[in-house]
Parts: sequence; structure tokens; C-alpha cells
Amino acid sequence: MKRSLPPLLALRAFESAARHLSFTKAGEELHVTQAAISRQVKLLEEYLNTSLFNRLTRHVELTPFGRTYLDTITAALDLIEQVSNEHLHKAPKLAISILPSTGALWLQQKMMEFSCIYPEIRLDVSSSLDPVIWNDGNHNFDLAIRLGKLPGATYDRNAPQLTFTMTDDWTGIAAVHLWDDYVTPFCTKKFLAKHGPFDSAKDLKRVTLLYNNFRPDIWPAWLRANGAEEVCAAARLDFSHSFLVANAMRSGLGMACLSKVEIDPTDWRDELVQPFDSCIQSAGVYYLLTPQEKLQSHDVQLFLHWLKGLYSG
Repeated sequence: MKRSLPPLLALRAFESAARHLSFTKAGEELHVTQAAISRQVKLLEEYLNTSLFNRLTRHVELTPFGRTYLDTITAALDLIEQVSNEHLHKAPKLAISILPSTGALWLQQKMMEFSCIYPEIRLDVSSSLDPVIWNDGNHNFDLAIRLGKLPGATYDRNAPQLTFTMTDDWTGIAAVHLWDDYVTPFCTKKFLAKHGPFDSAKDLKRVTLLYNNFRPDIWPAWLRANGAEEVCAAARLDFSHSFLVANAMRSGLGMACLSKVEIDPTDWRDELVQPFDSCIQSAGVYYLLTPQEKLQSHDVQLFLHWLKGLYSG
């Protein structure tokens, strides 16, 4: 049987306005304009075919029916809030630290898919480039996604180097391989049509190159690997994160050399081209880090399986 209910947004607007006796304060609380609150209240009054407020010169006051209606709506919303909070506190939670650039470019959005598939698992997501500190009192991460080198492993000295420290203490920490890190130049199709063709890496001297200050040797390593170490670009723009480099590249400001993991899974990948076939592997890997005792837990395994399925490399 279909329910006959008033508009739920209008109910929220009314409850807030009635509690504050102010459309302006209700707008501030709900992050909308005073006019939007007024429209929602008017919509509710039209639905009920009665006035909820007396609108005076400098303030509003509830009508007798408005006071009765507020009591009923408040009780209903309190019950909904109570039941929802009880469920949230019972639901298992995964606290995850992800990298800012992969998060901003595509991973944060994709996590909504995980929540839809597994609504019983509540995700608590934050982003950072800092080394993961496990259970330090301020953070209590279950999982972390990081890019870097494993202790004791050897890497190609000519490859793009990574100076990130993934964690300060590897004791009891499992590192699960997610994706190899291959870097290559990217630009938009419009940029290629305007400035191309690029028959060799030496043609990059005609254009602006976009650099990531956290990984400054990506361009030098790629140019060196492609016999163009001496190339001096027409101009250079520097940014503090890969996602800022990617946004500048999408805006047509220049050519970017980025990790394929950062770009290939994005929803806007079709806007771009790789003007060169050459991809080089960096001296590091994307890992999922977790305390060893948590690795085989049901929720962690579900998330790991889902995460690996997002990108095949």
C-alpha cells in the first residue's frame, strides 16, 4: 500500500525552522538559503492546507497547529535518528586511509559502490600521504593504501624513484600487492590535435610539461628512458599533488606524466590519449597494508577482493 506522506525535505525544513523560530538559522543548519527554507515550509503548508507559522515583521511564531505538528514531527525524527544510530554503532566498520590523488581522482567515488554492495559494512575513509601509524591513540586504521618500497627490496635505480615512507613500523604488518606503478605521458585529445603530432619524445620541447612536486623525477626518468634526457620544455608548471596535475592536464594546460593507476580507472579516461607507447615502471608498488591479524578477516577480504577488481593494471 502506497504511503501518503508530506514531502520529507519540507518536514526537515519545518522542524529546523520551528525549533529555531527562524528561517535564516534553519538555512544555516541545513546548508541552504533562507529562501529555500521558506519555499519548503510553504510547500508543506500547501500540502496540509493550513498555516504552520504566523509571519510577523521581524520574526515568525508557530500557529497552534504548528506547535502540535512540531511535537509529532520531533518525536518521529527522534525515533528515526535513534534506530539509525543504533544500527550504525552495531555495523562493522572498516577504517581506511587512502592516498589523496587516487582518492580524489576515482577511488573515493568508487567506494560508494562498495557501500551499495555491502551496506552492512560501514566505511570510515580518510586520505593522507603520511606514514601509517597503527593504533597511536588518534588513529585506529584497519587498512591503508600506500605507494612505496618494501623494506629490503631492490629496485631499478634508473626508474622513477619514490621517497614516500609507507609506515614507520613494519612489525606485524602485511603488505598485499595491489597494482604495479607504470608512468607515461597523458594529454587531452584537443591538446594533441592542437600541438601534435608527437613523433618522438624530443617533440615535447614544443609544449608545457606539468610536474608533480611530490614525484619530481617522473618526467626526467621517462625522458631519459626515451632518449630525450636533454629536452627542455617550452614551459613548466609545478603542482603539489598528482590530482592537481591531472586537473591541469584536463584543462589543456600541458602534458602530464602520471601513473596509469591514477588515470585509467577514471570516468573521464576517454577524454585523454597516451601520445607515446612507452610506459616505464617506477621503483615502487601500490600496496594494501593491514595488521597481520586482520588480513584474513571476512570484511577485509571482501574489501581486498573488491579493490583488486577495480583495476587490472
